[in-house]
Amino acid sequence: MSSLLKVSQEGRVRRLTLARSEKANALNRELRHALLRAMHEAEDDAATASLLLDAEGKIFCSGVDLDEDPETDPSYERLFSVGSRLTKPIVAAVQGPVLAGGIGLLSNCHCVVAAMGSSFGLTEMRLGMFPVILFRSLAHAVGQRCALEWALTGRIFQTDEALRSGLIHAVAPEFELDDRATALATQIASFSPAAIRAGMSFVHHQATLDDEAAGRLAVQTRGELAHAPDYAEGIAALKEKRQPVWPSRD
Repeated sequence: MSSLLKVSQEGRVRRLTLARSEKANALNRELRHALLRAMHEAEDDAATASLLLDAEGKIFCSGVDLDEDPETDPSYERLFSVGSRLTKPIVAAVQGPVLAGGIGLLSNCHCVVAAMGSSFGLTEMRLGMFPVILFRSLAHAVGQRCALEWALTGRIFQTDEALRSGLIHAVAPEFELDDRATALATQIASFSPAAIRAGMSFVHHQATLDDEAAGRLAVQTRGELAHAPDYAEGIAALKEKRQPVWPSRD
C-alpha cells in the first residue's frame, strides 16, 4: 500500500486517509492508484460495509497534481466515476479547502460531512482548462446548471452553498467532524449488507434506463429484497424489539 494513503479498519468501516498533506493532498498518480485499489479491495471484503474517506492536514484535497500529465493515465477518469460502480457507500469527512479534482472526489462520495469554514471551488478555468473528466459525476450530484456555473466561473464558495447544492450533506464544527462522519459511516455499516448492495446496484443501473425500464427494475429489486432472509429478520427484530442479526453478514 502507498505511503500516501493510510488504510485502517474500524469495525465494519474501512477508513481511507489522504496522507500527502505536504503537497496539499494533490492527487498524483500514486495516490490515485492507491485510492482505487483500496476502494476495490474494500468492495470485495465481506467484513467491510462502508468506507470513510478523510485527509490529513489543513487542506482536504487541492485537486490533481499539476506536475504530472493526467491525460496519460486512465486512473483520473476511473477515480472520478468510481462512486457509480461501488455497492458499498463512501462517507467523506472534509476539512479545509476542496479544489478542482477534489470536487470530483467528493462528487463520488455518497454522504459528505464538512467542517465549518471549509471552502470549495472548481478552479480549472483559471488555468485554461475545463473540468471535463469530473463534470459528469458533479452534474449528477448537484445538477448540470449548478455544475456549469461553478466550472465557468472558477469561484470559491463556502459550506452554506455546498450544503444547499447537495455537494455536502451536513456541516459540523471541526472538533466534531471525525466523530460525526465516523458515526454516519458506522450507522450505514450496521444495516443489512444485502439491502445496501441491492439498493446501490439499483441506483447505479436505473440511471442508465428509461422510466419504464427503471420502474420494472424497481419492482424486481423490491420483490427480491422482500423474499430475502434479511427482510424477514428485520421484521422479526422490529416485532421483538431487538437489534437485527443480518443473515447476509455471515
